[in-house]
Amino acid sequence: MRALVTGGGGFLGTAVVGLLLARGDDVRNVTRGSYPALDALGVRSFRGDLCDAATVRTASAGCDVVFHVGAKAGIAGSAREYAATNVEGTRNVIEACRANGIQRLVYTSTPSVVSVRGGIEGGDESLPYAERFPSPYPATKAEAERAVLAANEPGLATVALRPHLIWGPGDTQLIPRILDRARRGRLRFVGDGSNVIDSTYIDNAAEAHLLAADRLGPGAAIAGRAYFISQGEPMPIRDLVNGILDAAGMPPVGATVPFPVAYALGAVAELAFALAGRGAEPPMTRFLARQLSTSHWFDISAARRDLGYVPRVSIADGMARLRGHLHDL
Repeated sequence: MRALVTGGGGFLGTAVVGLLLARGDDVRNVTRGSYPALDALGVRSFRGDLCDAATVRTASAGCDVVFHVGAKAGIAGSAREYAATNVEGTRNVIEACRANGIQRLVYTSTPSVVSVRGGIEGGDESLPYAERFPSPYPATKAEAERAVLAANEPGLATVALRPHLIWGPGDTQLIPRILDRARRGRLRFVGDGSNVIDSTYIDNAAEAHLLAADRLGPGAAIAGRAYFISQGEPMPIRDLVNGILDAAGMPPVGATVPFPVAYALGAVAELAFALAGRGAEPPMTRFLARQLSTSHWFDISAARRDLGYVPRVSIADGMARLRGHLHDL
């Protein structure tokens, strides 16, 4: 199989590329950066931006499937930047698939497209899209997911996956931030840390993408649908965070901050960073305060049934692998 992976140099993208190569597939990558490690593995990289329709069309020519993993994530940057990459970039991917006769498109979405203020406990794919979004990232990802699923047609089968809180060796976002804040004595739980959350070990998230691609095709049962992906092991956020700290050989954290205080600090930080014109992410935002203080875990029965998805690496095994990885750094 010849596959294009957008964002193939990122955390999840690299894992998807690795699994494809391991089974002998021909892999291409669209990226703005340079990734010599991928080049050494035989991945053909096309340098460019997802906003450049010509680059996406050229990179995908002759492919059997596209894994659209690339996106602008986080909370820093203007709404225009998020819309350009996440919405216009996704439309370019869809049009490239149509122009090149590609019949399978697997899109990496996010559970935050259905985020609600009070949290989610055991939610499934019947949850509606959120009516209001606290930041540009979930708003643009929801718009892009809608476009992908609406593009499902006789000549192009599409599916969206919503992996929740991906972690593991090689993570450049969640784990480094947790460890850095803990080292500086600035790690706090918003609330008492008992709110229950889902997560997804990186290998499981990547495998879900291949499972979806292998079952996808015009008229397939999964075509035009979205699926939540996770470990299926929801746990209190304090247990997950302290598990990561333990894997790094660091003591657990028990310090807390009340939600109203964190929310107020987030509002102040957002305003200060906006007025200063800083492109970096504020240490706290109102959206982050809500995410850290509420439960959000999902029913993955549909993914188990339709994709044959089984989280092969448990949280305990994933922590053991993370411990070995951090020890070797």
